[in-house]
This record gives sequence, C-alpha cells and structure tokens, in this order.
Amino acid sequence: MSATVSARTRLGLEVLGAGAALGVAGDALLRAMPWGLNALLCTIGLVAAAAWLVRRHRVAVSADAPWLGAAALLVASNFVARDSGTLQAFDTIGLTIVLAVAFLSMQGVGLRGRQAWHYVRAGFDAAVSAWIGLFPLVGRDVTWSELPRGRRLGQVRAAALGGILAFPLLIVFGGLFSSADAVFHDVVADLFAIDFGSVLGHLALFGIFTALTAGYLRGALLRATPSRSLTEGDSQLFLGIIPVATAVGLVGLLFLMFVVIQLRYLFGGADLIGTATGLTYAEYARRGFFELVTASGLVLPVLAGADWLVRNESREHQRTFRQLAVVLILLLAVVMASALARMRLYVGAYGLSEDRVYATAFMLYLVAVFAWFAWTTLRGQRRRFAFGALVQGFAMLGALHLVNPDALIVRTNLARPGSERPFDGWYAASLGADAVPPLLDALPRLDERAKCHVAAGLLDQRRRLERDDWRSWNFARARARGLLHDQEARLRALRCPKNES
Repeated sequence: MSATVSARTRLGLEVLGAGAALGVAGDALLRAMPWGLNALLCTIGLVAAAAWLVRRHRVAVSADAPWLGAAALLVASNFVARDSGTLQAFDTIGLTIVLAVAFLSMQGVGLRGRQAWHYVRAGFDAAVSAWIGLFPLVGRDVTWSELPRGRRLGQVRAAALGGILAFPLLIVFGGLFSSADAVFHDVVADLFAIDFGSVLGHLALFGIFTALTAGYLRGALLRATPSRSLTEGDSQLFLGIIPVATAVGLVGLLFLMFVVIQLRYLFGGADLIGTATGLTYAEYARRGFFELVTASGLVLPVLAGADWLVRNESREHQRTFRQLAVVLILLLAVVMASALARMRLYVGAYGLSEDRVYATAFMLYLVAVFAWFAWTTLRGQRRRFAFGALVQGFAMLGALHLVNPDALIVRTNLARPGSERPFDGWYAASLGADAVPPLLDALPRLDERAKCHVAAGLLDQRRRLERDDWRSWNFARARARGLLHDQEARLRALRCPKNES
C-alpha cells in the first residue's frame, strides 16, 4: 500500500478485513448448534484479531487488556467443558460482559476505580458500535480516495463492469437456448443447481458476523478515547439526607416486620406454619423462595443509588445513611437466611432442579456482593465496589462449572429416599450430557419404572448426540456419546414400552 495512505485508513481497512475473516469463520462455525468447540474457536479468532491490530498499529490500551483477553478465552473454554444449556447461556452472558469491559480497556481506560454505571455505559457503547459501527467505518474512517489506482486495479474494475453488462444478455440467450434444446437445458440445470435459500442464509450470517465484529473493533480501536476521564463528570442529581433516610428507614421497617414473622413461623416450626397458613412446611418454603431472592436482589440497587444520591452531603449525614444501610443489610441477612432455609426444605421435599440450583447460586452471590458492598461503599470507597462485584460474578460462574450442576442434580435426587418422592427419571435424562455418567452408574439401583424412564431418555439423548458434528464438539458430549454407545444394547432392553412412557 502506498505511503500516502493515512494510518487511520490503514487501520480501518485492516479492521474491515478482520471483520470479514471473522464473518467467514462465524458463518462456517457458529451455524452448528449447540455451541461447543466452535464458540471457543471464534473467540480465539476475535481475541487474536484484536491483539494483532493493537500490536501492529501500536494502539494505546490499558494494562487490563491482556488479562481481559485471557478471561474471554477462559469463559469461552467453558463451552467445551459442560453441556448444560442453562450454564452455557450464563457463559454467553459472561463472555458478552467481558467483551463489553474489554471495549473500555482497548480505548485506554483502566477498569479499577470505576463506578457501576461506567461499565453499563461501556456495554451500551460496545453494543451500539457492534450494530452500526460498520457504516462510519466504511463511510468515514476509510478514505477510499487514498487507495492506489494502478493499471491492474483498473483492469479488474473494467472486467467487473463487463461481467455486469453481460449478465442480462447471458440470462436472455441462455433462456432461449434452454427452451430450444433439452440437452442444453439439462446441462445448464446441472451446472447451476444452486440452493439459493442456503446461499442467502450463508450471506446473511456472513454479513451479520462481519458487521458485528468490524463494528466492535472499530469502536474499540478507531473511535477517539473519551476526552474526559470516566472518574469525573458525575451527574449533578443528588438529594439531601432527609428524603433518602426516610425512604431507607421505611424500607427497613418493612423488612423488620417481615423478619419478625419469619423468626416466629419459619424458624418456629411446621405446626405454627400449618396453623397460620394451611400450608405444609415444604409448600410454605416452595411458595416464598423465589420472591425472597428477587427482594434481596432489589435491595442492592436501592442502597447503591441512595449512597450515590447523598454523596455530596456532609460526613455526619453520610454516616447517618450508612448506619441505616447497615441496619437494612442486617435485616436482609435474616431474609437471606430465611430464603436459604426455604430452599433446603424445598429440595428436601421436591428434589433438586436447574432453577433451584441457579437461584441458590444467585443468592450466594448476593451474600458475597452485599458483604463487599458493606466493606467498600459503606466505608466511603464506592469506586472499589463495581469491579469487585464483577470479579465475584465470574468467580461464581467458575464455581458453577466446577460443581457441574446437571451431575449435582442427579446425585442429589438419587440420594433422596424413594419413599419420600420417586426419582424422576425422565427429568434426569432430559438434562445435559453431564448427567449421563451418574445416571448410568445408578441405573442398577433404580426401581423398574425409573429404569425404563431413564433408559428411554438416555436413548433419546444418544440420538441427539449422534447428530453433532466436529464444530459442536464438547468434552461432556463426547464422553456421554461414548458411554451411551457402549451401553446401547443394555438401555434398549430396559426402556419403557410405549404405553408406559
């Protein structure tokens, strides 16, 4: 490329080229579902492209960029580890968050010391850039007039123009010849036997992936770094201590009322619950857990927002707010303990399921986040909170992968006495491939009805797994496929007759 081409045009063209290459990879790989190896390969491609562009053009990025790239690869590697659809949905969310935060880092902005709204704004900017960034990239960032206009390029343009002019003539004369001669018609039909629906599908996916990746990279590498530090420029909106303290105090009174009832009924015993509500202990637990999880989750933005609203108040007023916040958090701790106690009763009566596992994980995450909130924000260090909460979220995601939710569900439900509630073989076999090894191990110990349900479900899962290709390769699915292949004859002998399934 000529020396007259500006650095911005060079970077823009290479961003466009990287986007096109990743568009081809996305269309070729991500069409296969469920995601597995393909998700990891595409993430490697995106991280490698970003690293290559940063290094080649000496783009000033923050010191966080390398470990964010490693974090993206680590999260993407989860797709080749577990087969749980729910867990992979959380992996997708986690990968999106990492890329949103990396968007900020590639603009040279450090991550530590930012408030939560900085990360939210970075995510919004990254999303907008990914969807529409291709247009300013092509229309403004790349100065096309700077590109060389050599003789060879002119010949290519002339040949392309000739092809465009010839196309309608070929259609007309080809149609006439095909009508005139059956043999010629058959040759042309075989030569141009194109599935236009499939072609359009490939072009659409290629265009979407190209636009998303090129737009994302353009926003991160070509858009000017924010002129004003993100640690400055907070909104002028704030309130005095009286309205904030009144609101927090009233919420605290409501929590106190609820806590008093909880101490009497839930921790007081099943007889009191049955007398007061007409519900069994387990029904009472089932009815309230998810509502308590939701209430606990809503307290965090309330307290964070209240702390932000009184940020310009005197130290004494801020101390008053923090004392009220500590009281509310202590009451919330009782509410969380009540929720976890309900879940224990709930699982004891009805067994474990995906929504119960992930709701419990979310509650435990909230416990850690509130402890971190008290240690940072309520001690006047609010700028440390958001980054720590983000790290805790990824730590919880990693813990879920280590726990292996589908296998945990199967083992927990198998350990429950069958006299309390029969083992649900259909549900267990409908989980991901991670549930296959513990189910096969437990198969000889199950009663006949559970055996046939598990066998039928595992045979259905084997048929699903056999449809995978290399792009969807996953360690859990590969292991399950091998085990089910070896046990196929045994499972066919155990499966339910159609009138029992």
